[in-house]
Amino acid sequence: RQDDTKNSIVWKYPMEGRKIFYGSKLTVRESQVAIFVNEGVIADVFTPGRYKLTTANLPVLTKLQAWKYDFNSPFKAEVYFVNTKQFSGNKWGTQNPIIMRDDEFGSVRLRGFGVYAFRVADAATFMKEMFGTNATYTVDDVANQCKPMVIQAIADTIAESGISALDLAANYREFGQNILQTSAKDFGAFGLELSSLVIENLSLPEDVEKMLDERTKMSVIEDKIGTYTKFKAANAMEEAAKNSNSIAGMGMGMTAGMQMGNMMAENLTTTNKAAKGATCVSCGEAIRANAKFCPVCGA
Repeated sequence: RQDDTKNSIVWKYPMEGRKIFYGSKLTVRESQVAIFVNEGVIADVFTPGRYKLTTANLPVLTKLQAWKYDFNSPFKAEVYFVNTKQFSGNKWGTQNPIIMRDDEFGSVRLRGFGVYAFRVADAATFMKEMFGTNATYTVDDVANQCKPMVIQAIADTIAESGISALDLAANYREFGQNILQTSAKDFGAFGLELSSLVIENLSLPEDVEKMLDERTKMSVIEDKIGTYTKFKAANAMEEAAKNSNSIAGMGMGMTAGMQMGNMMAENLTTTNKAAKGATCVSCGEAIRANAKFCPVCGA
């Protein structure tokens, strides 16, 4: 089988009007497997190599045909070539959202997409479970079966991971490796193997993304306010120092800086005292520690 296609998985050798003779040559190329089928029953399987067909390397067919030693007359059999190379670039995407629980956002609906690759790992099982009686079988035919299994494995892996929605993007590679393991049994039942899976994107619902945007804005604003306060304090010290070139002017700048620092410390102290509270000496009501008059009795 000289395969010049990119998407052919199974190809049936055209045996119309042809027979196989004792000593015929069979060549199986790399990434291929040849399967002999006798009256609908899978007989002998040949891996890559060059073979001279005799009863010695056709044990199953010899038994089915009741050949005792050698077959003297030519015989007919169906011969299929199965492509075992890796078929990559197959796309997957979520038609329905994947539901996951998040400690911060509650139930979150995810959508995603990416690519995956598969290969035929067991040609005989693949022929029994998926191929049927077609003359050819392509990647698209297999992908229709693979895609639902891929989505199911992705949903199970994400749901069982317990990872926060905010940390999903940092774990795409780990998800892909786990999915290869969790999907092995399902793919193996069809003689297939999920050889690689890439998650290109997992997107959050629009309302959750808006919440994340607002949180990011608030963080930036808080940071800018702190930076701006420090900048104004430093600028005030610099301006005070520029008022005079003398040592006295420099002293004024340093004094202004110290005074501003003392004011900030005093404000913090006052705030702490106010937070603790005090008691009015006249009526006993709770008042601010630095209050000059009681707001209750006026004392």
